[in-house]
Amino acid sequence: MNTKLNVAVAAALFAAATGAQAGITIPAGDWTLDIGGVVNAYYTHTSFSGDDSAAGEYQNGDSVANITTGLLPNYLSVSGKTRQNDLDVGFTISINPGASTTAAGKQSSQQENRQAFLTFGDASWGSIKLGKDLGIYASDAILNDQTLLGVGSAAGSLAGNTTTLGRIGRGYMYADWKAQVAYTSPNWNGFQFTAGLTQGWNALAGTGTNSVGSTDRAGSQTAYEGKASYEWTGDVAGKVWVSAISQKVDGLGTAAVAATVSNVNGVVTAVPAVAAQNFGNERAYAWDLGTSLKIADFGLVGYYGQGKGIGQTVQFLNGFDRNGKRRDSDQWYVQGSYTIPGVGTKLAASYGESTLDGNGVDSFSDIKANMWVVGAYHPLTKHLNLVAEYSQAKDEVNNRTAADTDLKAKTVSLGAILFF
Repeated sequence: MNTKLNVAVAAALFAAATGAQAGITIPAGDWTLDIGGVVNAYYTHTSFSGDDSAAGEYQNGDSVANITTGLLPNYLSVSGKTRQNDLDVGFTISINPGASTTAAGKQSSQQENRQAFLTFGDASWGSIKLGKDLGIYASDAILNDQTLLGVGSAAGSLAGNTTTLGRIGRGYMYADWKAQVAYTSPNWNGFQFTAGLTQGWNALAGTGTNSVGSTDRAGSQTAYEGKASYEWTGDVAGKVWVSAISQKVDGLGTAAVAATVSNVNGVVTAVPAVAAQNFGNERAYAWDLGTSLKIADFGLVGYYGQGKGIGQTVQFLNGFDRNGKRRDSDQWYVQGSYTIPGVGTKLAASYGESTLDGNGVDSFSDIKANMWVVGAYHPLTKHLNLVAEYSQAKDEVNNRTAADTDLKAKTVSLGAILFF
């Protein structure tokens, strides 16, 4: 049973840009241990333009330079596998330290533990996974993204974090790292499926009075997730996949707000109390489909997904309006690549867009986030890759009554990523 790091799958999908092999294999009694991981760092320079009213930390004309990790965090993973009582048994545990500092005399406290799971099964009937690993829905979208070996968006605003955003929220939803119980079928001549329960999450309100969150305790309902894929080889090799998620979101509502009185330059203003509101529960769901093709030295990826209540960027963010009603959303991206024969350098370009539709109660008709990226990924050695990327990300809010707003972030990234 294969319990290797999921990002190693991504390296295989992007094989011409990396020479990554299995990690350090160590026989240990009945077990075979595999120690592997990723180390990466990039110099990034981001310049901002657009409407100051759309800006957060940075505004029109600002620029910022950082040295940080890319979409992949630094990884150290220990996996083990053995055969016991006619079962393939395995485990994976990983740690993910940040590589960015943002304050004098203070090391960043950013630290993740993305994987901690066990597996058991047999090639004849499949395998079962219990623990925390990459989510099932939308996992193939991120594993086929060219920015997985680079930076993509948010290099200017996420310094000090473990990762940037890549194309997350600008072409697909984040699969995230989830506690789960999942079954994966055997591989039947290229066809395979996975189905499972994952830890349920609350709705997140990220646009102030426009959105509502869940006031219930976190994860009161599990999510149902699944995916199916078919992969083939030949002169035209490729893969097609489809995945979905469904979760009942409980406790939609707003908390009570106490009355306040302000005194600004002698002007006294009373703000009345606001009673708590309870909108009950609603079911959020999303689905996607995609394909990746390889013809000689050319590669192509196409992806599309839709959802109700799933939100934008991370799951359930802004998925519900202030009355607890689901918002529609969709996301898509296309990507092309060419690997230079005899050199191994992969040249890639992609464009993607995520859209969140406003409801009648919302002040906006839609919120769009898009990005195009061009990049070169060169295997300097079997394990070490040099990366150069340029991206232009745009956030656009189309308002019903007020003027529309937009903000652009243009990022140049230069660095390296090492798989071992």
